[in-house]
Amino acid sequence: MKAMILAAGRGERMRPLSDATPKPLLSAGGKPLVVWQIERLVAAGFAQIVINVAHLGGIIETTLGDGRQFGAAIRYSREVEPLEVAGGIATALPLLGDGVVLVTSGDIHAEYDYASLRARAGAMAATDQAPHLHMVMVPNPAYHPGGDFVLTDDRLTLNGGNGAERTTFGNIALYRTSLFRELPRGKKLKMLPYYREWIARGWASGELFAGHWANVGTAADLASLDSRLLGNDLPRETR
Repeated sequence: MKAMILAAGRGERMRPLSDATPKPLLSAGGKPLVVWQIERLVAAGFAQIVINVAHLGGIIETTLGDGRQFGAAIRYSREVEPLEVAGGIATALPLLGDGVVLVTSGDIHAEYDYASLRARAGAMAATDQAPHLHMVMVPNPAYHPGGDFVLTDDRLTLNGGNGAERTTFGNIALYRTSLFRELPRGKKLKMLPYYREWIARGWASGELFAGHWANVGTAADLASLDSRLLGNDLPRETR
């Protein structure tokens, strides 16, 4: 099974740290953010990994190589400029092939067990019926209190009615690659309009992950995660 790590972003909010070091290679807990992701994916059986790169992409390729040091096989989808999520996935299709692929971001850190998606990916690949994507949602973080979509049982809707609360997309999802087949390659395309269309069509399932999840967008976020991983944010009596 294949996975894709999104790593082409410029990391504007992380500047100046991201000026000389690509954001996915910034370290927390003594390890680059993207390496945490690679190791979790490999442990879950997703050893064929595609990484899209743009800003300082050569440094990412030199650092990670072909992936054998992690027990993975890594291939790179190179972008002249960051193409956003939909554009990045569409451009990487020749490397992803047909089927179901797990896509996650290189700048999140989560204790989510990717192995739980293996059986679901297999079930999706065995039929042409919906769902065509499966999205992992998280409780709304402080910076995004309004959430994204409504999760009812295992179905996602744009508006659940009766005051249903939205949850936030955690940047972890399974996609049927045919969703991107007709999209242009090498063009910047945002994902949100497609999410809205696909969810409105009833094509999306979802689940809520309430464990540790962090979107590492700023230097403060990185410092906070670093402290957590090193155990420096624990009460003294529990260290």
